[in-house]
Amino acid sequence: MAVVSLLTWTAALVGLTGLFVLAPPVLSPPWALVTSVYAHAGPGHLVSNAVVVAVAGSLVAWSTTRLRFHAFFLTTGVLAGLAQVWLGGLFAPGVGVLGASGAAFALVGYVLAANPVSSTLLDRFRLPPRVTVLLVAVVAGGLTLLFSAPGSALVAHLTGAVLGLVAGRLRLLRV
Repeated sequence: MAVVSLLTWTAALVGLTGLFVLAPPVLSPPWALVTSVYAHAGPGHLVSNAVVVAVAGSLVAWSTTRLRFHAFFLTTGVLAGLAQVWLGGLFAPGVGVLGASGAAFALVGYVLAANPVSSTLLDRFRLPPRVTVLLVAVVAGGLTLLFSAPGSALVAHLTGAVLGLVAGRLRLLRV
């Protein structure tokens, strides 16, 4: 994340501001699907995401392989970015997104849903599917509202949290 962020900031100094940003149309440039997950708007943005990824990511990394971890991180980051561009674009057309916060929220969601306490409680109560969907939506919405900075990519955060909660409940990364 630091390397791509430094490249992003350097490119901006020479007038190439959108080089690593995911924005409509999403495949122009095509590498932005990946680079937007690792690029950050500034040092504060990078540090805040890096701290969450370090803490939640460490917990997830212990139970999976490096390949699965990075595939999960990148996939959830890309899907969260696409959701932000497409759904967020309904409210603010043409807005781009960058940063690892969608993937970071997915890691937090995974930790919340895959831990033994959550699993035991959810298995014991055997909630109907509709209630489970509502619970995921409430928890993801709560995470988003509690831990998102004003003006940040709320749709990406919500999407990441939902993806992480579902993946954690299914224990997709467990080896």
